[in-house]
Amino acid sequence: MTDPRIELLTSADAFTASEWNACAGSANPFALHEFAVALERSNSAVAATGWQPAHLALREEEGLPATAIMPAYVKSHSRGEFVFDHGWADAFERAGGHYYPKLQISVPFTPATGPRLLTEAGGDPALLLQGAEAVCRQHDLSSAHATFIDPAQLPVFQDAGWLVRHGEQFHWFNRDYGDFDEFLGALSSRKRKAIRRERRGIAEGPLTIHRLEGAEITEADWDDFWEFYQDTGARKWGSPYLTRSFFSLASETMADRLLLVVAKHEGRTVAAALNFIGGDCIYGRYWGTVVDVPFLHFELCYYQAIELAIERGLSRVEAGAQGEHKLARGYEPVITYSAHWIANPGLRTAVAAFLDQEREAVEREIEVLGSMGPFKRDGTPR
Repeated sequence: MTDPRIELLTSADAFTASEWNACAGSANPFALHEFAVALERSNSAVAATGWQPAHLALREEEGLPATAIMPAYVKSHSRGEFVFDHGWADAFERAGGHYYPKLQISVPFTPATGPRLLTEAGGDPALLLQGAEAVCRQHDLSSAHATFIDPAQLPVFQDAGWLVRHGEQFHWFNRDYGDFDEFLGALSSRKRKAIRRERRGIAEGPLTIHRLEGAEITEADWDDFWEFYQDTGARKWGSPYLTRSFFSLASETMADRLLLVVAKHEGRTVAAALNFIGGDCIYGRYWGTVVDVPFLHFELCYYQAIELAIERGLSRVEAGAQGEHKLARGYEPVITYSAHWIANPGLRTAVAAFLDQEREAVEREIEVLGSMGPFKRDGTPR
């Protein structure tokens, strides 16, 4: 290693919750020790699924708590990342190289922005990047990839010479709205009427909507949700990423961060959306249903999250990857960031050239999408 104070640990359980969370802070639920441990103990993110934990820790002295932590995984594939590098892998393999295994610095199966370098006061995040590069060299890993980086941490990666990639998501921003109607008042007339029509269709239908938090969520609720999650996962990814036990473990250790919005018909739960609550943000994660009801997805996943964010004064809602349909419902296009270290000079040069072109394309698309947004212009209805 480049610094003798850096350790490579193959389990989140090798850290105490207090030392990990002292570095992670409390704002982002996916950065917490409890989340990482739930992924590993549930056999969701483990070597057998292609996610071998390889967390780096910086300690001032042996035996002292870590002052900086990099949650990372050795990957044997590129599934469950939501920043797609399959083309890079294919090109390198055709040229005679071996793209896998690689080092993935991310939260498995979670396309949500957040800190990738967890540091307590005095911890040096730049040393973690040096450690990641050393791990790749020592273990013959082709590359290291940090995805959905908190923009505030991006300069650390840039200063280290990592290649920066731009992506796109749709987030909702709270502009000090007093209630949902005030938010609707900021939209163009056509979009406002469309959302009211969609919500009215749900409110006047046979379903009832309920928000469950913390201890209100029972194992029976998780059984129902697991059924929905499996169906959605099978259609989107071929097989679900998370095991059933993940949800129980998360519910046991971080219940105060969970919001389950459910739809019931005659007392039976027929659809649900799972959200995680951060210090200033609601993160929409998974949803599923066993009924076909128009606009139910929008109500459970988007409008309920917006309404709760307004009620609690939270600044934004991140509703996951992709989805231009979110634009018409008050979500705005934003740039997301990832950073990449590539050992092979030829592959690095090719990827750098690709990223230059891709960044320009992403920026142009966001500019166009922003001009198509649902909000009023200059205070006049559209």
